[in-house]
Amino acid sequence: MKRISVSLCLIVVGLLVIMQGTRRDGSIVGVADSVGTRVANAWDGKGRQPEHVWYYLGGGVLMLAGIAGLVRRKKS
Repeated sequence: MKRISVSLCLIVVGLLVIMQGTRRDGSIVGVADSVGTRVANAWDGKGRQPEHVWYYLGGGVLMLAGIAGLVRRKKS
């Protein structure tokens, strides 16, 4: 039972982190971050990502960990 509750918590937290990334992406700060990243990437060619991309990545990893915890078989 404890494994299921931890897995569900990971899925919910991952979803919340993805929602925060979506909010940041649509905000003025997120747009400014995206424009600044594009300008900096064009200037020196380094591979930078806006901060909301890391929110998406972190939320996805948390959700995958939660799903893996749910589908994993219990050892006998």
